[in-house]
Amino acid sequence: MNAIVRLYSLKKGEISHFLEHFYQDTSPIKDKKYFTNDDLLWQKEYCNPIEIADIIGALIENQEDYNINMWISLDKDLFINITPNNADEVIRYLYERYPY
Repeated sequence: MNAIVRLYSLKKGEISHFLEHFYQDTSPIKDKKYFTNDDLLWQKEYCNPIEIADIIGALIENQEDYNINMWISLDKDLFINITPNNADEVIRYLYERYPY
């Protein structure tokens, strides 16, 4: 199973603005297959779960600028809400669980 990141926002365009800021290559933003619900939900699967650490860090560092909620899934049907309180622990867990 691939790891999944879901971004939710109540403000249209908020996720696109965040992703444009986060990604140097805008292809994940332009590819509408990742967006649903009128651009209020973005979901992407990652083959390498360690890649999730970067987007977690970017969202937490820019928490004041964007009204976005993040959920990640490392195991089937189990999602974890990423908050400023648990982000560091989740990133550490990613590196412990997937050391290679």
